[in-house]
Amino acid sequence: MSLLILSASDVDEITSTLSPESLQLTMANVFHRLSSYSKLDDESKRESGVHMPPRISIPTANHTTLFMPARMGPSTDRVDIRNHQGETAVKVVSVPSRQDDTRGLPGTTVVLDEETGVVKAVVNARKLTALRNAAGSLLSTTLVGPPKPRNIVAFGAGQQMDAHLDLHIRHFSSSISECTIINRRLNERATSLQRNLSSKHPGVVFRLLGSSEESTSLENSVKDADIIICATSSTSPLFPSEWVKAGTHVILIGSYKPTMHEVDSNLILRSIKTSGDNRLSSSSRMPALFVDSREACLEEAGELIQARIKPDEMVEIGELIPADLSMENGRLTSQANPRLEANENRDSEPDYEGPITVFKSVGIGLQDVAIASAVVNRALEMGIGTPIPNYDG
Repeated sequence: MSLLILSASDVDEITSTLSPESLQLTMANVFHRLSSYSKLDDESKRESGVHMPPRISIPTANHTTLFMPARMGPSTDRVDIRNHQGETAVKVVSVPSRQDDTRGLPGTTVVLDEETGVVKAVVNARKLTALRNAAGSLLSTTLVGPPKPRNIVAFGAGQQMDAHLDLHIRHFSSSISECTIINRRLNERATSLQRNLSSKHPGVVFRLLGSSEESTSLENSVKDADIIICATSSTSPLFPSEWVKAGTHVILIGSYKPTMHEVDSNLILRSIKTSGDNRLSSSSRMPALFVDSREACLEEAGELIQARIKPDEMVEIGELIPADLSMENGRLTSQANPRLEANENRDSEPDYEGPITVFKSVGIGLQDVAIASAVVNRALEMGIGTPIPNYDG
């Protein structure tokens, strides 16, 4: 059996052919499967074909290497119909010990053949983590965010933000006209991101701000945002809740430790369903806090931990996926559209205390399996990659 090797340039070529809609459908399959799995008892979970064992961490002097295996077994669910054979993969990522290392995280995903168990493909995953996160975030915007966003504000300028902004602008190409990128320092990475996105999307006005700039500029940018995306490792809030207008969709993907907080507790509390006197409430639209995994976010999401969010105060995004979700003519379709029209009817005067929608993601192993398998399948269709004949005899 031959082995397929996909380099970074191969992956770039392949992913450039994947539409925002197809990527969302891939993540919808994952989240739908995860939410169904979460409701099972222990015995049923073992029989479900979904496996996400704890990641293995091996520290060295210069880096920490993480091994993250996962599997999605065969499924007959309508929304998961493309995963008819099952998928198993292991992602390996090395995290540099030095905080000032700007080379990014080297990552590789090993995809196994479902029938034989031998290695089917080795995929460069340096950019795939960002892409799968961005696809999940875009799905949240499509389901619960403003239907026609005009202005995006982004905190962070790394690969995560590159993928997030590119996918959102491609999907909402008819409405998004402004994008403000806010980074701690106006370094080469930030200016390069602005330059590259401006080249890809000439119809959008891109602005670049340093987080140390005059507070008024930052405040005005956040107040005008329809979508706010945060992808930083900040341990203190990037902006106060009172800067965010009602109906804004806030995407949080940076924090993965209890000590990390990209937003303050007040903002999180504006996004939960509540009836208690000790919680923030609103007399207008129903707020909502959505997560990729309830269990993972309760353990790792610093903002939710600090705000003392309870399990029943958050909703897994997979619970919103309709059973008839599909893609027709390049667009996601469903007869039972679960969209919460959070920003459909804007007040003439912005409300900076009312409800918002929040999507908090810490990332799950099933996403790695799904995105790597999608890339391998597309590579085989396109004839891209380097095959190693008779790798296993």
